[in-house]
Amino acid sequence: MLEEVERWLDRRSWSVGDRPLDQLLTAKRGAGTTVSVVLPALNEEATVGDIVATIRRELMTEAVPLVDELVVLDSGSTDRTAEVAAAAGARVVHRDSVLPRLPALPGKGEVLWRSLLVTGGDIVCFVDSDLRDFSADFVSGIVGPLLTDPGVQFVKAMYDRPLGEAAGQGGRVTELVARPLLNLHWPQLAGFVQPLGGEYAARRSLLERLPFPVGYGVELGLLVDALHTVGLDALAQVDVGVRLHRHQDGRALGRMAAAIYRTAQLRLARGHLIRPVLTQFERVEGGFAPRTYPVDTEERPPMADVPEYAERRAA
Repeated sequence: MLEEVERWLDRRSWSVGDRPLDQLLTAKRGAGTTVSVVLPALNEEATVGDIVATIRRELMTEAVPLVDELVVLDSGSTDRTAEVAAAAGARVVHRDSVLPRLPALPGKGEVLWRSLLVTGGDIVCFVDSDLRDFSADFVSGIVGPLLTDPGVQFVKAMYDRPLGEAAGQGGRVTELVARPLLNLHWPQLAGFVQPLGGEYAARRSLLERLPFPVGYGVELGLLVDALHTVGLDALAQVDVGVRLHRHQDGRALGRMAAAIYRTAQLRLARGHLIRPVLTQFERVEGGFAPRTYPVDTEERPPMADVPEYAERRAA
């Protein structure tokens, strides 16, 4: 298995500089491929505008028409996220307006799943909306292999994730939970540097066949299911440099870890689930108080099974 991973790393790991923009544009024009970029957003007024503006300025011009569609899918922000994103040039869609017959569940995966209904690109690129010092390389880097190599179906960004001034110390849930799970149970995926990273792109024809965990487990779930659906050689990763973003506190990371473990457990067993709640402790006057949170236990079906999606694609 290690030899297979090493061969994959040599064959399917690249740097953003390996595919210049002119090469991507030539490939895009030749194949007639369209690209949608989706930013899931919840109270990200401080960063979402800069991300949208950068993509529009560098990848959506007459000279560089790499991205055809840019959508911010707002999952209920109480700040100015929607206003800022629209002013920067994004089409803003509210989560609850998509597939209204199905009440929305809280969670990032829910937003990504619904985004398939309001975008049309052959390639769909997801980018988190809390990134700082954003570079357009995050988009061009991960759509590049999909535009130039018909054998590639799913591409993750890889990068360094500093924690404050400490290089490489971000991604704590990745190192403590996701990487051990993948190495032990899906060793073919051991070569992914950032398996939980929120920046990845895939062919719509693949995404519409995958179930979407509604919460934090979505990245691990999609990666594992993509492996089983199209095989390791159809997966790839691209180095785009450094990712700077807002870090979660320890309790939030604990809830994230529980959701990711549950997503893995469901894929391993497809049977009885462990207790779907997580109890954490907070110091209060006189000792510690328990706080219990539900762990995401819902998954949305493959979008191809949703009647409204089939009707939209047929039209």
